[in-house]
Amino acid sequence: MLQTRESTASKGTTERAFLRCLGRALIRFRVLPDNNIISLGHNVLRGVLPGKRPEWPSIRLNVSLAAAELWRLRNYGNDLRFDSTVSKNLEAQFPDATIYATERHRPHVAGAVAVNSILSFPYFIDVSFGAWAILAILPLCCNHKLNLMRKLAESCEAIAATTKKLQKTAIVAEYFKSRTTDEATVSAVFLSGRAFPAWEEATLQVGGALLWRVVAELSVKEEAVLTAAYRRHGDLGAVAGEILEERPGQGTGILEVSRTFREIAAARGPVAKTGLVRDLLGRATPLEAKYIVKIMTGDLRIGLKESLVEEAIAKAYCGTLAEVQRANMLLGDIGETLRLAVEGKLAEAKMRMFHPLGFMLASPIESAEEGLSYFAEAAVEDKYDGIRAQAHVSDGEVKFFSRTRDEITESFPELPGALAGLRQDAILDGEIVAWEEPGRARPFRVLQQRLGRKKVSERMLREIPVAFLVFDVLYAGGELLIDRRLRERARMLDEMLAEENLKHREYKGAQGKVGAQGEFTFGNEEEVLAVRIIRAPVFHASSPEGLEELFMAAQARGNEGLMIKDLDSAYTPGKRGKSWLKMKRELATLDVVVTAVEYGHGKRVGVLSDYTFGVWDAKKTRLVNIGKAYSGLTDVEIAEMTHWFLEHTIEDLGFRRTVEPKIVLEVAFNNMMKSDRHDSGYALRFPRIVRLRPDKSAEEADTMERVREIYSQQSKIP
Repeated sequence: MLQTRESTASKGTTERAFLRCLGRALIRFRVLPDNNIISLGHNVLRGVLPGKRPEWPSIRLNVSLAAAELWRLRNYGNDLRFDSTVSKNLEAQFPDATIYATERHRPHVAGAVAVNSILSFPYFIDVSFGAWAILAILPLCCNHKLNLMRKLAESCEAIAATTKKLQKTAIVAEYFKSRTTDEATVSAVFLSGRAFPAWEEATLQVGGALLWRVVAELSVKEEAVLTAAYRRHGDLGAVAGEILEERPGQGTGILEVSRTFREIAAARGPVAKTGLVRDLLGRATPLEAKYIVKIMTGDLRIGLKESLVEEAIAKAYCGTLAEVQRANMLLGDIGETLRLAVEGKLAEAKMRMFHPLGFMLASPIESAEEGLSYFAEAAVEDKYDGIRAQAHVSDGEVKFFSRTRDEITESFPELPGALAGLRQDAILDGEIVAWEEPGRARPFRVLQQRLGRKKVSERMLREIPVAFLVFDVLYAGGELLIDRRLRERARMLDEMLAEENLKHREYKGAQGKVGAQGEFTFGNEEEVLAVRIIRAPVFHASSPEGLEELFMAAQARGNEGLMIKDLDSAYTPGKRGKSWLKMKRELATLDVVVTAVEYGHGKRVGVLSDYTFGVWDAKKTRLVNIGKAYSGLTDVEIAEMTHWFLEHTIEDLGFRRTVEPKIVLEVAFNNMMKSDRHDSGYALRFPRIVRLRPDKSAEEADTMERVREIYSQQSKIP
């Protein structure tokens, strides 16, 4: 208990002791940044240590001083001025405030009334324990009124409750305006369904199993209760919000959650990560925990896309949507984009290299006639059976990113050196394919053996060489090119990849190096592998018959089909339209039998929409699984099948059910590969349901003989 004294020395000692106690309390509850503690402490001490016992109104003023200062710091940062604007804002925030102090203390009195309304009791506090009382009030004030994670969670609940996009945008915009810039910056990232900005390589590395164990431990509920909740929601965050119990003193803040996420990302090993996750969720209220878990799993499921967050930023800070979208695309950081919008500096956003842009997507067509019906002039390219990749080149450094925006450079160590010599920074769009002489792409199943490897062996480099087929340039020489027409980008790409402009630099890796002419040499210097960066060939067709000839030629070369592109089109990242078209035909279809089903996610929570299916073994004595599909049926069909599967369940495993093998589906797929994922020994690439086959019995489904036949035919494609 602090005692006040008349002497200056004693008063100074008491003041320092009080500040230490106040500092410890604030740090413990993470109410304020360290650099704000002294400011708050001195403001409180103006009345708490006056050297004599003050009157009761003064005591109320002393306590209110702390509350108002805390509110001010939350909303006005380090600006220490209590000017008329701040005063009016405080009075607007707390309209029931009774003003009986001087003009200078009016905001503080408003703060006192606000705290009174929160705690629902008057606190006429004796000066002998006034300092300690303030220490107790501040955490309560933070948790009950100024808790920012709760505000975000409540906003998310409101967003989820409406299907109207304009209303969602308005809710987010109002939320942003009510927060400080730092809080709004972090919130923008969270509302995009991420723990970290898109450009950052940081990841939490926390799986569903770890989160499940922590939620189960904190809830002290039986496994069956958790399973039932998950079956209802199909979302672990919603489960946490339902089964965790609220306890006194819970509550956390936006910036605290952000800091903890970074601690989790930096932690090594499941034990360390589990402890941090448990501590974070244990401090949070159930509603906060619900959205913390959702952010950690990367899916808020509230009908809010990043594009709506961009609209909210434009609405909140008076910028144009086009400016916000462009800045976010260049930076790969919706939070930093918000900060620029606050400062009115959206036009100053610069391209951040090694942050992948969205990939432009193509729409499927059914015929050659349709392929020439959307635009006057078309560039026609083969559609390759590889993986789409974006290459970033800057100052001799090269990185490759997949369509999911994951870095895949380690899987292809021979490629970076072949591009490192570009004479200008660039971002290239293309396809990585397995390659063989005299110059053709091999099937995807060959390339797949190199995917996901952190270290590629010398043997694999020899047996599965690759090429990067480049068909577009998005950025070059400090200029973003996506708004230019394809014919202009194509000309620039041709010039960029001309031999005199592509000087290969030596690349030394674990297995070898890339020589001056783009050759990958192994350790013994005896074997040489050419590293190929190839400008994808472009053709032209003016009639459906000509397009059909190009299609047949592409398939004869072992490629999937054709890409048909409007020469006057801009590059639209992440969007699918009619400027790029894809023409291909399914390899084959299989009639399969559903053996197991799972509950869906998002809008398909509560229905059985994910189907595992099999074909008959050689003796037609048992079904062996070959794939899983969840697209192709209508919502009505899924609802009808859910009812059937619930009535024909053999084993209920919670989220998954083994069902009677009676439902036949026709499924299509891009190609087939050998795999130990299923007990058939094969797997289908991009399987999708063509239709239900109620006209067929399970006994009429395809067999392993048909599977091997398709695989053999596929292998014979040149």
